[in-house]
Amino acid sequence: MDEKHFTPENIDMAWCPGCGDFGILKSLKKALAELEIAPENLVMVSGIGQAAKIPQYLNCHYFNGLHGRALSPATAIQAVNPHLTVIAESGDGDMYGEGGNHFIHTIRRNPNITNIVHNNMVYGLTKGQASPTSRRGFKTPVQVAGVLLEPFNPLAVAIALDASFVARTSITDPDHTKAIIKQAIRHEGYSLVDILQPCVSFNKINTYQWFKDHAYPIENHDPHDRRAAFDLALQESENGKLPLGVLYVNPDKVPYHKAAGLYESDSSPLWQRPLDREKLCTLIAEY
Repeated sequence: MDEKHFTPENIDMAWCPGCGDFGILKSLKKALAELEIAPENLVMVSGIGQAAKIPQYLNCHYFNGLHGRALSPATAIQAVNPHLTVIAESGDGDMYGEGGNHFIHTIRRNPNITNIVHNNMVYGLTKGQASPTSRRGFKTPVQVAGVLLEPFNPLAVAIALDASFVARTSITDPDHTKAIIKQAIRHEGYSLVDILQPCVSFNKINTYQWFKDHAYPIENHDPHDRRAAFDLALQESENGKLPLGVLYVNPDKVPYHKAAGLYESDSSPLWQRPLDREKLCTLIAEY
């Protein structure tokens, strides 16, 4: 399958020239094409922000929700139709800030969705405020004296919660990004893909070159070793180095739709099953 199947005609791109979102979109389209996922079987779910516009630039079904609320509808969509490929996608502010609570509890539920997070360490849509992943000391029009807080560490949090797939890549290496996205989509269960990318308009510190200098590919690492994965994730907090690759995989964690027994006796999606009006009326009468 060619990536052109995912490219709409006459689309008006709203991103700034040089934005890392362009590279992520291209890597995502290549991954989907190589996996031969038909556009009609793909659902993209996003929140608010520049990153959240990606579904509008793809041929696919999509649900654009409230700020920080992409993961809950993505979980529901996959639960009622497990035959779909569901990707929840947005930026670091949307997923880790406004959506922080949803991020934590979605990991606990382990739905069979891929969670792609564009991590540019700034709020790009609303003109450059610090995001949860902004580095300490980073100055913005709001944080004029520099960010005081330790940056949020999404990989460490995900591994601590026993997320079933945790990875990071950087758009400075688009082939690696494509490969990681493919692994995440193939994985059965919740998959976190944190993608480092620059915001060329509002973050003049964490540039393409900065990510090349501060991120490194992990080698000789067993992703099934949770303690080793957690140690790798903590390097971000301890020395500012950002590990790239698959940090942790737990293939034994049961996906939400199986744990809930949604398809034990019937493999058809919930929306295709006949409505038992008698049971529905009985349920309604109880309230």
